[in-house]
Amino acid sequence: VQLQASGGGLVQARGYLRLSCAASGRTFSSYIMGWFRQAPGKEREFVGMITGSGHSTNYADSVKGRFTISRDNAKNTVYLQMNSLKPEDTALYYCAANNKGYRERQSFYDYWGQGTHVTVSS
Repeated sequence: VQLQASGGGLVQARGYLRLSCAASGRTFSSYIMGWFRQAPGKEREFVGMITGSGHSTNYADSVKGRFTISRDNAKNTVYLQMNSLKPEDTALYYCAANNKGYRERQSFYDYWGQGTHVTVSS
């Protein structure tokens, strides 16, 4: 599976952005998709994930209620809708694919996109 994230940019605090992650391959719906982020000087952290069917999602506490993950299996694409953005959301955002289990742990994710930058100004 090859992943290509896009949609990052510069946005003011309390604004919104939608990230997209396009996947190659015909088995996209069999993968759990996760979003992760890495802020400058910090380790990469879990943001959220969605099951292959799209029926279940899970989020980090820091983004719960503000971010929403969805997917369109017909388009081989997963989305991260980010609302009420805060300066602390500034990071490089990665999408990743996992067919090992519904887990937040990064080691479960074998396939990673290249990342897209999100900068939130105060």
